[in-house]
Amino acid sequence: MEASLGEIPFGIDFHPSNQLVAVSLITGDLHLYRYNADNSSLQRCLDFRAHAESCRTVRFINGGQAVATGSKDCSILATDVETGSIIARLENAHENAINSLINLTESTVASGDDEGCIKVWDTRQRSCAGSFNAHEDFVSDMNFVPDSMKLLTTSGDGTLSVCNLRTYKVQTRSEFSEDELSSVVVMKNGRKVICGSQSGTLLLYSWGFFKDCSDRFVDLSPNSVEAVLKLDEDRLITGTENGLISLVGILPNRIIQPIAEHSEYPVEGLAFSHDRRFLGSISHDQMLKLWDLNDILQESENTVKGRDGSSDSDSDEMDVDDNPPRSKKGTKTKNAANKGAGFSGSNNFFADL
Repeated sequence: MEASLGEIPFGIDFHPSNQLVAVSLITGDLHLYRYNADNSSLQRCLDFRAHAESCRTVRFINGGQAVATGSKDCSILATDVETGSIIARLENAHENAINSLINLTESTVASGDDEGCIKVWDTRQRSCAGSFNAHEDFVSDMNFVPDSMKLLTTSGDGTLSVCNLRTYKVQTRSEFSEDELSSVVVMKNGRKVICGSQSGTLLLYSWGFFKDCSDRFVDLSPNSVEAVLKLDEDRLITGTENGLISLVGILPNRIIQPIAEHSEYPVEGLAFSHDRRFLGSISHDQMLKLWDLNDILQESENTVKGRDGSSDSDSDEMDVDDNPPRSKKGTKTKNAANKGAGFSGSNNFFADL
């Protein structure tokens, strides 16, 4: 299934229980599509100008009742999924352009901006619950680890940060890698953290030892890894700048198989449908495409099973070093829009949710 978006997309997210997918565009528009389980068509059911400038990120929130978007204009918007009406808008959520959003719990979400500031919003208390100065360049991706209440974040400054959501402190930060980090997932039952990079190298960190990576996988180079999704504890899906979507094994590290070729342009984002039946991809070719993952998921039951992890010799200790290094400024080269963090006194965004 595919649909023409008409403009370059920046963000994609699937509804947590219904057959809906949202896409945010460089024009500031938000599109919402309904798809069918029979793999037949995509029907646009919402299309409106959500922001004055580029809409860089989108996430369904509040159990799918609303969809939140973050923009270069520094605002966050909440839109009712059923009616398409605006629930609330926070004009100055950050001092700089917002680049990423993530759901944390049923009542909290986090946003990251172009100068490395991350804010946590409490929908129950209707306020900004806390913030982190986690990076010195744009926040490219975030991954929530609920068991330890840690938020892992990557940035254009080339670092991986571990933010403690109990203390609202940056607990540790990696040394600077050679290029921008674009994405982050947690695998191997919490023992490994995998980061995609601009050079196409996957950096593998051992949990509790975040200062430097323990392994590197270079087979995707020189194509930048733009997006990473965890399929299971042993495999992930990557989207790269040459338009390829690939299934990659971790420890042992290898490209298992190509899944699809979206286009000749960079894959801007990837997402799973709520039942993992479909993989959604967006690219600079201005197309939204949904790929049927049934065959791949069936194969996953018979692939890379029973490995005892002997190829991973790193310690499984869960302690985290507590001295984030001071860093130099990273280089911003993210996509087609200029990326730019700070704090805002606004705290009433979720008053109407």
